[in-house]
Amino acid sequence: MQATDTIFYIVILVISVVIHEVSHGFVAEYFGDKTARYAGRLTLNPLVHLDLFGSILLPALLILSHSPFLFGWAKPVPYNPNNLSNKKWGTMWVAAAGVLANFFIAVIFGLIIRLAPSLTLPAGFYFITSTIVIVNLALALFNLIPIPPLDGSKILFSFLPYSFSKWVTLFEQYSLILLLVFIVFFSSYLYPILSYLFHLITGLSF
Repeated sequence: MQATDTIFYIVILVISVVIHEVSHGFVAEYFGDKTARYAGRLTLNPLVHLDLFGSILLPALLILSHSPFLFGWAKPVPYNPNNLSNKKWGTMWVAAAGVLANFFIAVIFGLIIRLAPSLTLPAGFYFITSTIVIVNLALALFNLIPIPPLDGSKILFSFLPYSFSKWVTLFEQYSLILLLVFIVFFSSYLYPILSYLFHLITGLSF
């Protein structure tokens, strides 16, 4: 992959993870928690959200190593679940907001691709729009993995009864190890799902 393509992928990834994180903050505010606003994180300015390793170095390494799956993260937008008007469901929707934002972006640009044959479009259109769809689908799928601190774990834990709290705590203690094991040994299993969703949304082969 050329250096310009690598930079472009990272730029799209950064914009997508920023939207992901800001979505968390806006939904938290909707449920009554203004922690993100007070922290100055309800902004699309990427400099406020960038994580050097998760937003730049890791994506670049994955791209240069021809990884079948691209993902990354930004600094988590802070929120206080104790401030939410409905702690149980508010927590779930705050967690789901980022994933839903990425799916929404993927669907919008996927529909644009489907409409493309009837439009006069500049060269490079398919590369740009396809990249946006792929990156956002990858982010959504990766964040749905039910391993802390990913959003999928918060969504899952919201449905568990209180009696499972001690197991949740134990799970969180080993989350970093579990996440690393998943990334190294199992992340490639997300590729067929990504490929299927990309074709479903765009009508194109991955």
